[in-house]
Amino acid sequence: MSLSEEVRRRTLWRAHHRGTREADMLVGGFADRWLAHMDAEGLRWFEVVLNEQDVDIMAWAFGTATPPAHLQGQWMVRLCALDYINLTPR
Repeated sequence: MSLSEEVRRRTLWRAHHRGTREADMLVGGFADRWLAHMDAEGLRWFEVVLNEQDVDIMAWAFGTATPPAHLQGQWMVRLCALDYINLTPR
């Protein structure tokens, strides 16, 4: 396994293990959809996002708060699209 594959695997695990089901669905769903498409810059951006509080990430994604300038850009636009969340019926 290459370093890049190892980093992506670890990042995917972190995205799916946030601590709340809602954050797991949001952040994990985003990682499932976009992680394989990220270049090194995108991966660095996502690593920074993963260090943020879940309530902040969710507020940015739902549009109830403005993300900090250093996180704004194409990946934040994709995070805010919310078209990657897979809701399964109970």
